[in-house]
Amino acid sequence: MEYSPPPLFKQGPSALARLIFFVVLAIALLISDARFSTLEIVRGMLGAGLYPLQRAALVPRDIFMGAADLAVTSATLRSENAKLADKNLELSVKAGDAAQLAIENAHLRALLNLQSRASTEETPAEIQYDTRDPFTQKVVIGKGSQQNIQDGAPVVTEDGVIGQVTRVFPLQSEVTLLTDKDQAVPVQIARTGLRSVIYGTPKGDTLDLRFVPISADVQAGDELVTSGLDGIYPPGLPVAKVLRVDKQADTAFARVVCLPIAAVRGTRQLLVLHYNLNVPPNPIEVEAAAAAKEAKENKGKKKAAPKAAAAAGASGASAVAGASAPAPGSTPAAAAAPAPAAKPAQASTPKAATPKAASGAAAKPSKKAQAPKPASSGAAQ
Repeated sequence: MEYSPPPLFKQGPSALARLIFFVVLAIALLISDARFSTLEIVRGMLGAGLYPLQRAALVPRDIFMGAADLAVTSATLRSENAKLADKNLELSVKAGDAAQLAIENAHLRALLNLQSRASTEETPAEIQYDTRDPFTQKVVIGKGSQQNIQDGAPVVTEDGVIGQVTRVFPLQSEVTLLTDKDQAVPVQIARTGLRSVIYGTPKGDTLDLRFVPISADVQAGDELVTSGLDGIYPPGLPVAKVLRVDKQADTAFARVVCLPIAAVRGTRQLLVLHYNLNVPPNPIEVEAAAAAKEAKENKGKKKAAPKAAAAAGASGASAVAGASAPAPGSTPAAAAAPAPAAKPAQASTPKAATPKAASGAAAKPSKKAQAPKPASSGAAQ
């Protein structure tokens, strides 16, 4: 007699088979998400569903920080108020100068018939928390796609660039900071105009300005600003300052170490920029699209040509059959009789009939109009 365990204690597939199945499933999901972004919708739904739990988990921290803000002394408030008043006065003077420069710039661009610069919109946001990965420099802000946050938008503070939006959820967004090892920003030296690309470092405390030739004029203290050639960052935003320049004879490029101007980790309020760049289309892409469209039209014409020829042949055959068929009410002899050939029309201009032709034409009807002859002489007698 065979013994079988109860249904509650049946183990199903072996542990090795389940391990292999889940490993293959995880690899397939990783590859499909990395190549085709198949899990973006699922990720967005999970983020929207977990948002209330995240806000509930942040309530104790918000209460503690609110209590700390209430404990600020009046002396600190007075000093901060005085600093803000001085800053406001300075910014008001700069705003007047900027307005005058904007008017002059618009006038000069109108004279030179140049295209106006792209417009930039700002969306204020606040950092909620850091990500769990200790090997990346990323934070999460409390604005998402519902607040018109776009993927790839630059993130700045009042001092300069601090990062870029790399992932957008309905109510939150992930920002990769400037010091992340995978973050790159096109910059140029404000003093000389030399363009290059600045990268983060694995330690996350400094920046690395790459692809700078040894002969380039780079000095410690030079300010780096965004070049604006990538179409993502507006031009002229402060990014970093050169800390030191190491030039070695055995390498073609110098090693330039920089420090970010803005406090990457020391701020909570920031601005997300929406840079709308009015760039004309790439002529190479336009030509390629036109060539593809023309090839598609030619292919469609080639496919339609045999169908048109077949339709023309069928219509010709039906016309011949209709011409050979007898008309209703006519005899077979009449139907079989060939139609008289039409005389070709004269190309010359018709001339007036001559008197002889007219008399001949008049004589013929007179002969036909004579009385008929008697049938026979015998009948007359």
